[in-house]
Amino acid sequence: MDNTLKIVSGVVIAVLAACVVFFVIFNQSVITVSPSADTSVQSKVTVYFFYGEECPHCHNVMPFIQNLSIKYPDVDFQILETWHNETNANFFNMMNDQFRVPNNKRGVPEVMVVGNNTPLIGEGDIPAYLEGVILEQLKKKQ
Repeated sequence: MDNTLKIVSGVVIAVLAACVVFFVIFNQSVITVSPSADTSVQSKVTVYFFYGEECPHCHNVMPFIQNLSIKYPDVDFQILETWHNETNANFFNMMNDQFRVPNNKRGVPEVMVVGNNTPLIGEGDIPAYLEGVILEQLKKKQ
């Protein structure tokens, strides 16, 4: 009976440890947006930043996005990882379809601002143009 108790305790501890690891790994700043989100009617400016976890270009752009989110607290920044999150990947494709981005031009990092018809793709365009697009959309909302 003593050995059975030790085995059961070991299994319970292993399962709890696996659950903790699972929640830590899959809860790290991954934002999931419902694919049914209606992007046609928004009361405030929404910026979707799509990235891939292992993408070096995305990591180069991420501090810029984070700084803009601090600079413009009234703008809704949605930071969405698409390589390991199927829901976000489907939303990424839906938004690219809506923005009429050809399949061969889609990639991360990519930013889409609701109300602006031109996505910004790559670590060159995003820092060069995003703040101007945000200011233009904020002006329209006034």
